[in-house]
Amino acid sequence: MDRAALEHVAELIEAEVKKRFPGEAINRVAVLQYGDDPVIEPGELAVRVYVSAPDARVKRDEALERFHQANREAIEKFREDLSARLPEARRLEFRTSDHDGGRIMLTRPGGSLEARALAGTDLTPVMARLAPLDLETLDTLITAGIASNRADAVRWTLARIRERPAYEQLRARAREIEDLKSQF
Repeated sequence: MDRAALEHVAELIEAEVKKRFPGEAINRVAVLQYGDDPVIEPGELAVRVYVSAPDARVKRDEALERFHQANREAIEKFREDLSARLPEARRLEFRTSDHDGGRIMLTRPGGSLEARALAGTDLTPVMARLAPLDLETLDTLITAGIASNRADAVRWTLARIRERPAYEQLRARAREIEDLKSQF
């Protein structure tokens, strides 16, 4: 999405946020796309809502928690409506600033690997810290249409490794090592 279109979308979303959460609680709203933040995947948008809070870290966390508790149902309804109207917006975050760790993040229904794992599939959530080059590799697979998201790209890559003859030899050696370990 070009910058002008993104800014227009951000203005519309900010107006909607301020209508749903009136008062002085909301400082600003940012709509981010791939390249703005490493957690945003190709084709994905993230909406960040910045909540007013005091300067002290503990007070910011408390303010965010109070906002969340007071607006829990409105936040969930906004997430559902946002997902329906703007499917690319797979992340909705409520934060107090750009620099603190305190945030409440919501993904769209069924949008996270964890949500899919809990929905009865046999997928196991795994967290990995990747370097920029590794992210670029996964994102290239997404951009090329090989995978729809980073989790799918990792699964695709692992499947390619399992197809290699050396992988079966490696598995056999690993079983031999486990057998030797059990003898000690």
